[in-house]
Amino acid sequence: MMSFEAIVSNPPYSIKWDGDANPLLINDPRFAPAGVLAPKSKADLAFTMHILSWLAVNGTAAIVEFPGVLYRGGAEQKIRQYLIDNNYVDTVIQLPPDLFFGTTIATCIIVLKKSKFDNATLFIDASSEFVRSGNKNKLTDAQQQKILDAFIARKDIDHFARLVSNGYIAENGYNIAVSSYVEQRDTSEAVDIKALNSEIACIVARQAKLRIQIDAIVADLEGAQA
Repeated sequence: MMSFEAIVSNPPYSIKWDGDANPLLINDPRFAPAGVLAPKSKADLAFTMHILSWLAVNGTAAIVEFPGVLYRGGAEQKIRQYLIDNNYVDTVIQLPPDLFFGTTIATCIIVLKKSKFDNATLFIDASSEFVRSGNKNKLTDAQQQKILDAFIARKDIDHFARLVSNGYIAENGYNIAVSSYVEQRDTSEAVDIKALNSEIACIVARQAKLRIQIDAIVADLEGAQA
């Protein structure tokens, strides 16, 4: 069987296929290793298994995926278990939304390898790496290089990349959503509690002073009317 050292694919998202309605597919050498078929209503991981079957031992495959394949349960969870337990998932990259024509969803890239130097998976959160260009988002050359550098370095980078052991992923139910492993930067504004309390105290004091002045004016008016 022919194999390929480099495969790049953007298969259709969540289309229907025969799945277990076709008894021949469970014995198909492309799908049989996982012991389960992708759901009939979601063929995403069927494409993934098909691509893996054509990947050379020293090859790399990069597949643009619908984000649901990273965390959905059932048969898809079992296929992810097969991929993780056999150390085939090299990297998962979360992409920004509205990047591709024909869809506005935030897609992801799963990178597969059959020969790795560690028993871990790299997660890269590139969801904020974009600029608006026309009516679509776009990755600049610098942003693409940032992702590539993190992919090559294969090290933890605060709020951007994290290398996670496959054992930990197994403990997490084979969830490989990037947001489950890469902590997002806290962009909320810091609040100075002492300054806030001081400001509130000033407002309360001013309110009390105004209340006294208003009461005095009301008393004067009532006296004038008596």
